[in-house]
Amino acid sequence: MKTAEIRQKFLDFYASKGHTIEPSASLVPHNDKTLLFVNAGMVPFKDVFSGIEKRPYTRAASCQRCVRAGGKHNDLENVGYTARHHTFFEMLGNFSFGDYFKREAIQYAWEFLTVEIGLPKEKLWISVFEEDDEAEDIWVNEIGFPRNRISRCGAKDNFWQMGDTGPCGPSSEIFYDHGEDIAGGPPGHADEDGDRYIEIWNLVFMQYDRDKQGHLNPLPKPSVDTGMGLERLAAIMQD
Repeated sequence: MKTAEIRQKFLDFYASKGHTIEPSASLVPHNDKTLLFVNAGMVPFKDVFSGIEKRPYTRAASCQRCVRAGGKHNDLENVGYTARHHTFFEMLGNFSFGDYFKREAIQYAWEFLTVEIGLPKEKLWISVFEEDDEAEDIWVNEIGFPRNRISRCGAKDNFWQMGDTGPCGPSSEIFYDHGEDIAGGPPGHADEDGDRYIEIWNLVFMQYDRDKQGHLNPLPKPSVDTGMGLERLAAIMQD
C-alpha cells in the first residue's frame, strides 16, 4: 500500500465518521510565539481546544506536516540511533472538540487499524497512563483487548503536553510488534527503546489546560487529540 493510499484511507475513514477534513497548516506556526515549527497535528487547533476560537464543527481530521527540531518535542538526538525517528514527518490525526471522548477515540482507532487496513490484532500492544482506569477498562471490556498486552506507564510516556503551558491530558498509545528477531521490549519494560515495539498512534485525552504556574485547570469540554506517524504506518504496510 503506497503512502498516498494510506493517507487518503485515513482521511476518508474519518470523513465517514463525521469529521471535517482540514488541510495541513504551514510548518511555521502563525500567531503562536511558543513554537518555532509546528510539531504536532493539534497545533493548528490549539485555540479551539482552549476555547478561545470557535469553528463550525466539533470533529476534524488532518495529515499535518511536522518538524521536531527544537523545543519540548525534539527528535534530533534520536535520528540515526533508532529506526523510527525523523525530524520532518507527517502526522495523521483526528480531533474532537468537546464532542466524543475516550470511548469513541479508542473504537475508531481500533476499527481503522484492524478493519480498514487489516493489521493483525495479535501484533498490537497498548499503553495507558498509570492512573487511567477508564481507558484500560474500554480496551479490555469493550474492545476485547487482552489485559496482558497493556502496559501502564507514567507521565513521561502517557501524559501528553505540547509545551510548558496549554492543553494536555493522559494518553493511550498503540504499538506494533515487528517480531522477536528485532531487539527491544514492550512499553514500560527495561528494553523498551529497542525497535521491536514501535509506537504508531498516540490517543491523547485532552482534559486540562496547564497554566504558567503549572496548575492543571479542567478544559471547558474534554476533547480528543490523536497523532499517528504516516511513515511508521507505511513501514508496517510495506514490510
